[in-house]
Amino acid sequence: EMECTNLTPEVVLKTSGHVDRFTDLMEKIQDKLLEDVIDELLEKNPDLSTEEKEEHLRIQRQADAFTSTELDELLLKYDCKAPSGNPYSPSFPFNLMFKTSIGPEGTAVGYLRPETAQGLFVNFKRLLDVNAQKMPFAAAQIGLGFRNEIAPRAGLLRVREFCMGEIEHFVNPEDKSHPNFASVADKELVLFGRENQLGSGKTQFISAGEAVKCGLVNNETLAYFMARTQLYMERIGMDPSRLRFRQHLSTEMAHYAADCWDLEIKSSYGWIECVGHADRACYDLEVHSKVTKTPMLATLKLDTPKEIEVAKLKFDRKTLGQVFKQDQRNVSRALEALAEDWKTFAPIAEQLESDGKATVDGFEITKGMVTWTQAKKKVHEIKFTPSVIEPSFGMGRILYSLLEHCFYQREADEQRCVMKFNPRVAPYKCAVLPISSGDETNAVVDEIAADLMESDLSTRVDKSTAALGRRYARADEIGVPFAVTVDFDTLADGSVTVRERDSMLQIRLPKSEVTSLIFNIVHGRTTWEAAKEKYPSVQVNEDGEATKEGPVGKTVIDGTIRGKFSRPAQKIV
Repeated sequence: EMECTNLTPEVVLKTSGHVDRFTDLMEKIQDKLLEDVIDELLEKNPDLSTEEKEEHLRIQRQADAFTSTELDELLLKYDCKAPSGNPYSPSFPFNLMFKTSIGPEGTAVGYLRPETAQGLFVNFKRLLDVNAQKMPFAAAQIGLGFRNEIAPRAGLLRVREFCMGEIEHFVNPEDKSHPNFASVADKELVLFGRENQLGSGKTQFISAGEAVKCGLVNNETLAYFMARTQLYMERIGMDPSRLRFRQHLSTEMAHYAADCWDLEIKSSYGWIECVGHADRACYDLEVHSKVTKTPMLATLKLDTPKEIEVAKLKFDRKTLGQVFKQDQRNVSRALEALAEDWKTFAPIAEQLESDGKATVDGFEITKGMVTWTQAKKKVHEIKFTPSVIEPSFGMGRILYSLLEHCFYQREADEQRCVMKFNPRVAPYKCAVLPISSGDETNAVVDEIAADLMESDLSTRVDKSTAALGRRYARADEIGVPFAVTVDFDTLADGSVTVRERDSMLQIRLPKSEVTSLIFNIVHGRTTWEAAKEKYPSVQVNEDGEATKEGPVGKTVIDGTIRGKFSRPAQKIV
């Protein structure tokens, strides 16, 4: 893991392409306008034929992949107008980075970083040294990103300052297999490939292994991170039925990218991109290496020597010096780098033979400057520029989606709202409540709470005089998964009840075993179902107070003009 600066010199982002290409289209983000006007059209015209609807939906699915000219034409076609009634003016690119000046004179230009990745790329050599020159390896960073969004909206979904986490996995471009892929190969994913986006509009349910085998996902490493992202989302409590991976259309992808998939999460705002998975190929390291004139190479040691075809060069130093002067060394280095592999040098050789000149790294080389012969060379190691596989997580979007997925209302009472956080991620793991405000019960509450916190289990203590049922409801509203109640039986026999938030069922156990039970459930070592098998269940009344011990049957809520009450689902004989 590495922590890089928020402020980035212009030359870094100029090299990566952000200064020239990190833009959005002005006019309140045209693609969203197009999506909205198509929704309105379909809503007002329910009698459209199936073919017409499919055509409109196909255009809607591609909205963020159209060029500015195409978007302008489509907005005119759909008669999309501003609130004033006038048509929108033509869109134009708007750079999304925050620009600033560095130093007292303000002559050096800098930007607040739009992503964390570039800091890792420029430090690649240090990261490789830390990993003892071994490949493949990954580096991660979590921190703030800044984007001058045209129209911030939708809470945490589109903001100008946000937390992001990125992993840069460096791998041999000739071998993008992953050593742990077998552990996730059978994981089923919902994939929305580009062909389906342009055609049927349907997703497909397929395992990660099959997706790689049939070529839908480009390589094992990319599929590995997609599967791990799916597992992570399920583990923190996301609804799997509202998760899908959408493949970038060819018009969306950067020219250097091999494959890109976004994990999209469905919320009240529709399908939201929350995690990007991109095979960025060798582009980033190559452009930084070229500008800094620093080789960013990794080494693959061969078990047995290998013969490769290379080009042996002989330079006319006098001519090179006369033409290129101080750049002579840069030109020769560029040619020597290409000559390491005949496959990369062959196109230059063909151009020199046919045209008498060729361009290398922006320099025009003529045939008289260099001569070459094709030869074979025995090598014990191969040097290469690594490819980068990048999962990029938008923390705010993930958090917002999790809040939506976890929120629900009790069937028996719509006023009782619950956040069904998985115990692993719940801010509070347990609530400790006394049934009365006596000194004896409060002393036991403090004892249990201290023991829980000693085991790093965040605990909420509520000693208020509100009814016990009301205090349960307060804990449910903030997603506390378990509540320990100290009652009058506790003072007699040292036992307490533990209530589970979603089922509202309670079990009774010795207070000395509470911490170990909660700790083991939170860390996935046991389950609530196993705890119910081990300890006796407790029946509770509508205020959440224990009435008597014994197995708890299913209950239903009935209502009369006097109010609501619960009763057993089956008659007690």
